[in-house]
Amino acid sequence: MSRFTSSTIPTSALSDPNHEDPVINFTNTQDLFEAIDCVSGDILIVTNVSPSSFVEIEEQRTIRRRKFRWCRYQAEARILVITIPTSVHEVLHTQLYGEYIEQLPASGVPRNAWFHKAATCFRSNHRGGSDGGEGDSSGAPKSQRLGPRDWPTLVIKAGASESLNQLRADMRWWFAASNHDVKIVILAKFDQRQSRIILEKWEEQGATRHGATTARLAATLQPVLQQTITIIRDATTTPVSLLFLRDPGPLEKDVVISVQFLQQYAELVWSQV
Repeated sequence: MSRFTSSTIPTSALSDPNHEDPVINFTNTQDLFEAIDCVSGDILIVTNVSPSSFVEIEEQRTIRRRKFRWCRYQAEARILVITIPTSVHEVLHTQLYGEYIEQLPASGVPRNAWFHKAATCFRSNHRGGSDGGEGDSSGAPKSQRLGPRDWPTLVIKAGASESLNQLRADMRWWFAASNHDVKIVILAKFDQRQSRIILEKWEEQGATRHGATTARLAATLQPVLQQTITIIRDATTTPVSLLFLRDPGPLEKDVVISVQFLQQYAELVWSQV
């Protein structure tokens, strides 16, 4: 069995300036679908996609029953980032998300208090409804986020061939597009060249000023990297207060993902290469 060690890695050391995500210019829907079929990794960036073209692409995806996802669509920039669900990609997020759900009872929270939002497409209402994105795995508390337009509190984004820089762009989109309704974004990056899996946990923080309005506080919020680990001889903790939009109850504690799970998780990811 392979052995994996843990380390805290400087953020700058995780960026790979030599890694380029595939980019094409949109011409028509048929050419786009053919280009997707030729991509070997899990990401394709498409430029020059107008809102009307995006609607057409969405319709054709449904008609053709294609399984790729919208990582994010940014109408103003006319950029569509497509997630192609390879085996490695799917294991990266489903196994990690599943373990979080399994650990909810151990943290004092009933599993049935959580609502799975999976890869639901969310629209950015405060941006005119044109921007949209589909997470890999996501969820929220039933008591507060049960509606179809309610954003998740937790989003997990995975990347195999997708660069860490692009994953971080995804993270920023989720916080901003949700108008800060998303509370935690976890990035799971498979780095085959360096033989490692990188996990990053991001939350938003802002300077609190006495008398500041909610709008002003939201404007000061910035994503903050709370934890960076490789697979691992450590544990990663997700605060219940952020997942469930309240402080932990007297019998509740943070959700902890064990070292043993992460060892098994890494083995599953590498088995898909």
